[in-house]
Amino acid sequence: MVSARIMESGRNGVYDKLAMREILLATLHIAKPRARDEIIDRYADDTRMAWMHANFGDRRVVEALSDADSYATRLRDCARAGRDQIQWVCQRLLVDPSTRSATITTFQPLTDTTYIPCVSLLDFFLVEGHLRIVVYAHSIDFGDFGDRRVVELAELQDEVARAISAPIDTMTMIIKSAHIYDTDFTYMREVLSANPNV
Repeated sequence: MVSARIMESGRNGVYDKLAMREILLATLHIAKPRARDEIIDRYADDTRMAWMHANFGDRRVVEALSDADSYATRLRDCARAGRDQIQWVCQRLLVDPSTRSATITTFQPLTDTTYIPCVSLLDFFLVEGHLRIVVYAHSIDFGDFGDRRVVELAELQDEVARAISAPIDTMTMIIKSAHIYDTDFTYMREVLSANPNV
């Protein structure tokens, strides 16, 4: 739905010297986040899916991002200092289920001098025993990796929920720039025309 809105009414602009169309300050509310999605399974590019999965699962640097740390490193070995932020969130929620500060970041200000991770803040909290997550992103490319990030974030939410024995509730994403690069317009038109109900 976000991709359709961007294609229909987004503003033309430039990001990282590439032409794109964007919606500013998009809020995406996912009522039932899950790591498997019928539309994504049907239309996603397997290579792109594998790339994002590796970014969230492999602690090696990401060559395609100028050797920046992967999300896996940022979340599970923050600043390469041995701090597992996912484990910390789980512990914090177990100790105090009412906490509103089980909040972590992927931004590493001492080393992130050229690349700033798109997803920078993850905030976990319980409401009536159900795990919610709010995610802030400075930008999400919905023509290429947007759906893949949602899948990986849903997997993280599921991991935390299992660790604290809580059912999953909603995911809310606040995205400063939800965009699609011009180079992906043809691909997105094909996906959207195959799903007219969107």
